[in-house]
Amino acid sequence: MTDSWERARQALGAAGIPPGDLAHLRPLGGGTYNLVEELTVTDGTRHVLKTAPTAPGLSHERRLLVSEADFYGAAAKAGVAAPRVLVLHGDTLLMTRCPGEPWDDALTGPEVTDLRAELGRQVARLHEITGPGFGYPSGALGPLAPDWRTAFTTLYAAVLDDARRYDAWLPVPADDIARTARSAYAALDDVTVPSAVHFDLWRGNILVDRANGTPRIGGLIDGERMFWGDPLADFVSLALLGDIRKDEAFLAGYREAGGRAEFDRSARLRYALYRSYLHLIMLAEAVPRGFGEEENRWRREKVGPELIAALGEIDETASTT
Repeated sequence: MTDSWERARQALGAAGIPPGDLAHLRPLGGGTYNLVEELTVTDGTRHVLKTAPTAPGLSHERRLLVSEADFYGAAAKAGVAAPRVLVLHGDTLLMTRCPGEPWDDALTGPEVTDLRAELGRQVARLHEITGPGFGYPSGALGPLAPDWRTAFTTLYAAVLDDARRYDAWLPVPADDIARTARSAYAALDDVTVPSAVHFDLWRGNILVDRANGTPRIGGLIDGERMFWGDPLADFVSLALLGDIRKDEAFLAGYREAGGRAEFDRSARLRYALYRSYLHLIMLAEAVPRGFGEEENRWRREKVGPELIAALGEIDETASTT
């Protein structure tokens, strides 16, 4: 606890907030990688402090807080609900706290429909923000690339190498996965603009604010997986272990705000490729994270078949003209 308080005081000081104003500190649940804590200062203002871990991870999981800070900067430009960065200080990131709690099952059907449409509009605005190149801003896998194929194939190869290095469970051999993925790589050339992509917008990272009675999006959080790339990649986590093409409310909101969501052959190939990439991450990370047997069994039973389905869609779509 002493270390946590000292770290929090240092972060506050770096942000120009008197360290002695720290009144309360408590850990926040829901994170699966970084340490996340809520800091309350004497005037009642609450902030969030994230601290990078020192444990081994996947190849792209280095300097993730740099990518997260970039995401919040992009969100601010887009007018999207998200934390505001106060300071990136060493291995810590101090930010404002957004209102609300992670999306849960207590919402009614009409509330879900309205929120999904609002989410679609916010994500469309986010995707209008462009970066200086393609890839992870952290530089964990090298500098930003001039084209999306170069960037994404580097990302994909890295997670396959991680799976091999950690001897992670995969439903099919890594070499077979790589072979199937390569058949979709030409479609990546259709992406020419590096857009801001969160890539981890599952319900746990979407805050719902009920303060005024009507639920609304309170903030898009945990932007540490952010990269500059294809907006279509965000659709994977937005329909985690599902299919965004069935989410009519989200797509309606996305298109209403100017987002492009057309699933032609190229888009179908890319969407399947991005699904396989996220599912690979979810299986490869199980080893360095040291998940228990129950979690590992869930990933094998739920994520494994989704990886196979995504690869199957690549095979099927690639064989058509």
